[in-house]
Amino acid sequence: MEQGTTLFLKSAIVIIGIIVLALSIFWLPYQANFFAEMYPEIAYLQYPLLVGLLVTTLPFFIALYQALKLLRYIDYNKAFSTKTLFSLKNIKYCALVISVLYMVGFVTLLSLNAANPGILLIGLVIIFCSAVIAFFAAVLQNLLSRALQLKTENELTV
Repeated sequence: MEQGTTLFLKSAIVIIGIIVLALSIFWLPYQANFFAEMYPEIAYLQYPLLVGLLVTTLPFFIALYQALKLLRYIDYNKAFSTKTLFSLKNIKYCALVISVLYMVGFVTLLSLNAANPGILLIGLVIIFCSAVIAFFAAVLQNLLSRALQLKTENELTV
């Protein structure tokens, strides 16, 4: 397969990474200050929430890196290898970690009676999207492992 066939997907991943990095550096601290001023009764949660949100970007960037590696394997005709299986497994775990971290934050906010409906809605959307990505990666991982088994069996019989 030509190396440029996945160029669009690679560029989309890089653009998404740049946007999330810029939002994490510039917009997120601004929003934390804005909500602390708007809701002074929960201003004590400004920095814990900010740190929690920034912690969730780490598995997000790991998943983006694994997706770039996966596309590189596809470019080099190594789509059916254990390396792609490993990348899918890492993407699945990163998505699960993001979902769990947001669920913990969601429950924490609810237990502290500090739940803003807009923030909770965004958190639920992120939990849902991460769970869908994790399940999709798990399905692809299962499918790829079966294909690798068939490939190995075919190579042994020839």
